[in-house]
Amino acid sequence: MAINENLKLEVSRLHKLNGSGATKAFCDLSILDSFVVKGLRVVEGEKGLFVSMPQEAGKDGKWYTTVIPLKREIKDEIERLVLEAYGG
Repeated sequence: MAINENLKLEVSRLHKLNGSGATKAFCDLSILDSFVVKGLRVVEGEKGLFVSMPQEAGKDGKWYTTVIPLKREIKDEIERLVLEAYGG
């Protein structure tokens, strides 16, 4: 069975940004119709578009990722779904 069928991953909201910045969109991801991860970003990098997981600023001024997929297959599936929803 595909990962998406097991986890029921779905882009629940996607907001495209206008402008020339690296961040092209923000999105929320629904898991199992029960849990929402807010704040994923579609980013234009040197090698093209990629998905950045939600981050928050620490007291030291550095940014820290707050949601981390533990399996590469899950990360790849999230990126595929988000970029497909973005249209990239």
